[in-house]
Amino acid sequence: MAIIIRLDRMMADRKMSLNELASKVEMTNVNLSNLKNDKMKGIRFETLNALCKALKCQPGDLFEYIEEEEE
Repeated sequence: MAIIIRLDRMMADRKMSLNELASKVEMTNVNLSNLKNDKMKGIRFETLNALCKALKCQPGDLFEYIEEEEE
C-alpha cells in the first residue's frame, strides 16, 4: 500500500495510549487498533477530524504517501 499510517508515531509523541485516544475519538479500541495497524481500507472524514482534534495535528501528520515501484 502506498499510504503509510503514522498514528502510532503521533500517539507516542503525545504520550497517549490506545485506550485514551479511543475514548477521546469515541471509537472502539479494536477499530482504532485496526486503523493503527493498517488493517482498514478507508477512514471517514469525521473520524479523521476527531483524530486530528484529539492529537492536535494535521491530517498529513497521520498519513504519508510513498510511491510504489511498478513491477
